[in-house]
Amino acid sequence: MPVRHFRPLTPSTRYITIASYEEITKRKPEKSLVFTRKKTGGRNCYGRVTSRGIGRGNKQKIRNVDFKRTRHGEVANVIAIEYDPRRSARLALLEYPDKTRTYILAPNGIQVGAKVVSGDAAPPDLGNSLRLKSIPIGISIHNLEMIPGRGAQMVRSAGGEATLMSRDEGYAQVRLPSGEIRRINENCFATIGQVGNTEHENVVLGKAGRARHRGIRPLSRGVAKNPVDHPMGGGAGKTSGGGHPVTPWGVITKGYKTRKKFKDSNRFIVARRDGRPMKQK
Repeated sequence: MPVRHFRPLTPSTRYITIASYEEITKRKPEKSLVFTRKKTGGRNCYGRVTSRGIGRGNKQKIRNVDFKRTRHGEVANVIAIEYDPRRSARLALLEYPDKTRTYILAPNGIQVGAKVVSGDAAPPDLGNSLRLKSIPIGISIHNLEMIPGRGAQMVRSAGGEATLMSRDEGYAQVRLPSGEIRRINENCFATIGQVGNTEHENVVLGKAGRARHRGIRPLSRGVAKNPVDHPMGGGAGKTSGGGHPVTPWGVITKGYKTRKKFKDSNRFIVARRDGRPMKQK
């Protein structure tokens, strides 16, 4: 999916790029598969701001996506490729023989009229969902479960793909898009192929208005504030704060590791995203 560029006739069109949407075949979503959820504006139940930089934005309907693919052995037809305003990937609308319709993440290259199926007897073809123990080694996968039966939790964003590397003692080693190699139960399901909309990373907002349409509000830099308002504020002339970048509450914000050093799930990580082996407790 290529992105569209514009002649720089205005300051905003100089850098702006948008998706071409040429793969979209259905404009309005399936009514039975959408529901509405009110936006919070970054506020909790008491009306207090708990997440800064959130507010307004266009109205969005939530699509009910099937991340479990529990209808094993039933062949479904892809009847449409749709846009989802709440995720970077596209959605494929499936119709089963009993006329039931569901959404799945659209793999790269899938077309209207294709047939997909899930289950242990399914062939390892594009869009099919199989257990890791039934998928050939070296093939690209996405929509990956972490715990059998819970539903897919990993590799769901546009252009994402993982690689099945090996299987041993009931576990499969999978290289994730981040470069991390992780052991996953071989009974977990995954979908064959790469997530579609691979050119999403080339989209440039180009102007502040497009960020506001997405519900993103501007934030003032800490160094532009007064010392009473931010730890990095104040100083004669333009300064970078004089110390390590922190949040308004003094928490380190760059290079600060948020993952616990010793975690139960560490035993499933074979190699970290930087290539170093994971230290076990």
